Amino acid sequence: MAAVGERGEPRREVDALGAPKGLARGRRPRTNRDRFGRFSESFARGMGTSYFLIGMTVFVLVWLLYNNIAATGAQFDPVAQGFPLLTLILSLQASYAAPLILLAQNRQDDRDRVQVEQDRQRAERNLDDTEYLAREIVDLRLLVRDMASKDFVRQELRSLLEELDRRDADRALRAQEQRGEGGPQEQDEDDEDERPRRAVQP
Repeated sequence: MAAVGERGEPRREVDALGAPKGLARGRRPRTNRDRFGRFSESFARGMGTSYFLIGMTVFVLVWLLYNNIAATGAQFDPVAQGFPLLTLILSLQASYAAPLILLAQNRQDDRDRVQVEQDRQRAERNLDDTEYLAREIVDLRLLVRDMASKDFVRQELRSLLEELDRRDADRALRAQEQRGEGGPQEQDEDDEDERPRRAVQP
């Protein structure tokens, strides 16, 4: 029998084999990896500074001086036992510092890998753009080479004008020749026309 919820609606039981792979079966505390990674980077960055070294040195010196100068009953880390508390603190610091520094290095390596991939893609795009521009420039050069220059156009126009002038001169000469050949014949025809007219007149 299916279980009933608070509002009276039956709860759907999810089978382990029939459930999707990414379906959460229960509420588990999720750690923010990005936040923890930023913390590790800030921790490693802080340990790599001169302030941390100076502070750590001052802390250890004060610890040692106090436990050496103070009375035996007031010493919280006895000298006779070889400073066991200080040794434990330094060991814990080293045991936690090493993984945090490695985690920060891994994050930096991941960022570098992503940056290298982006640089490679950007370089490929720039290469493609450069090749495209080179092809376009070659096409433009070919087009400009095929285009007529100003001197060529002027020379062609000049030759056309000279050709037109020669044609006009030839036509004028032909017209004059035709007029010169047809002049006496026309005069004789005019005289023949006038003779009958004179004969008809009283």
